Amino acid sequence: MKTGLLSVGLSLLLGACAASKDVYLFTSFHEPANEGLRLLYSYDGYQWQDLNRIFLTPQVGPSKIMRDPSIARGPDGTYHLVWTSGWKGDKGFGYASSKDLVHWSAQRFIDVMSHEPTTVNVWAPEIFYDAPSKQYVIIWASTIPLRFEKGIEAEDNNHRLYYTTTQDFQAFAPAKLLFDPGFSSIDAVVVPRSPKNYVLVVKDNTRPNRNIKVAFAPSPTGPFSPVSAPFTGNFTEGPSVLALPNKEWLIYYDAYQEKRYGVMKTADFKTFTDVSNQTSVPQGHKHGTVFMAPRKTLKHLLRSASAAPAATTSTSGTHE
Repeated sequence: MKTGLLSVGLSLLLGACAASKDVYLFTSFHEPANEGLRLLYSYDGYQWQDLNRIFLTPQVGPSKIMRDPSIARGPDGTYHLVWTSGWKGDKGFGYASSKDLVHWSAQRFIDVMSHEPTTVNVWAPEIFYDAPSKQYVIIWASTIPLRFEKGIEAEDNNHRLYYTTTQDFQAFAPAKLLFDPGFSSIDAVVVPRSPKNYVLVVKDNTRPNRNIKVAFAPSPTGPFSPVSAPFTGNFTEGPSVLALPNKEWLIYYDAYQEKRYGVMKTADFKTFTDVSNQTSVPQGHKHGTVFMAPRKTLKHLLRSASAAPAATTSTSGTHE
């Protein structure tokens, strides 16, 4: 009886998917980050379901973990994944690619900060394809002790944002400083609004703030304006931004002290409306990226998930 119900449920999901346009996918991981890539899906950007399967187990970096997975789909349909591969000691991030999000290339460790030998970490790499420049931009946060003005954070927790670019994932431009707002900043995402209008959504990691702000620039690599006032409360991180069909955006973020996901809606990244009570995010979901995929990709993912053992769930975590 249970098998029959699962088959009916899968058929209904596949039928709904076939009748819809492209769907939203949300990369995810669960603490303690040793399992690997999870994926959520949504038809409207508000209500999310967990595919409840591990799609890629981390194999690179000394710690062999996967935190903060971020995916961008290129113009040829290939999905490119980057992730945090260690808390401290890593000078790069993990990378793999896929045509269908089920079968993946060999994993690689992309070293981006070895030219700075005192680099403490490479955190939360975020990738997107910049159509005007026809290249991928990857940004992350790193600490280089004694390099920047220090707040009350320890020198090994005083982050700034860096970036690299690539067209083929074989050659990467030398890492450059992306953003120094004068304080420790992590968990950044660049949102392209038009060819000369980009928004940086970033966590102010200073104590006692630890909240999320925005800045603006004419290109994905700056120069960025001074950051705004925060649009979230304190103890928030991991912003993820998705575009709605009506030219509005949803910004998902982890309100980790309250153990919930918050969501803000905006049309201009200057005024924000809390729509958290209109959304649903599965328990245990952590910092990821929202991207669009064709309905046939979700159909394939659903079939793959139904044929695989269910993933376990953990809700413990650590925050900086």
